[in-house]
Amino acid sequence: MAPVKTVCVYCGSGFGGNPAFRDAAEQLGTALARAGIGLVYGGGDVGLMGTVARAVMQGGGHVTGIIPDFLQAREHMLEDIQETIVVGDMHTRKRLMFERSDAFVALPGGIGTLEELVEQLTWAQLGRHRKPIVLVSVDDFWSPLLTLFAHMRQQGFIREGLDLSYLVAQDADAVVPMLQRTGRGEDPEAERFVEERL
Repeated sequence: MAPVKTVCVYCGSGFGGNPAFRDAAEQLGTALARAGIGLVYGGGDVGLMGTVARAVMQGGGHVTGIIPDFLQAREHMLEDIQETIVVGDMHTRKRLMFERSDAFVALPGGIGTLEELVEQLTWAQLGRHRKPIVLVSVDDFWSPLLTLFAHMRQQGFIREGLDLSYLVAQDADAVVPMLQRTGRGEDPEAERFVEERL
């Protein structure tokens, strides 16, 4: 697998109720910039998405924001990033985010974050891509979703041969090392979340 040069980060347009979420966004952005990995994200200046983008910029990293025109006012488009792409709809946004990214990282977020994450998991399950997907489960944020995945497996809806492929990081500092090992083709099984272990 080729080295990871760009990462799409999915996360909330709010901060959530836990200060650790904002800290994780800052840590992730700083780590991406330090590693020379570019950020691809939703283009907004609000919540966790604005936090991670500003942290990348402050670290000297490259940021690409992709935002639908109808969200420019609501999400207060971040003006001073290196590249902003305004598109006509959410489908185009998600397609471009996919095309411009070598990996995907999900920080805490709401239904939009969940929808984008699950789409990438689905595409990977169907063999449409092999890009790494990392869930950053700050304070066990993603644990209910992981429990649901285990339930789906137990009920026969995630069948053998159609396993979900993702990694779970308990904190943001673990993300870049995971991606670097994956990019070198090293076996990430030590970090890979296996539903049967729940």
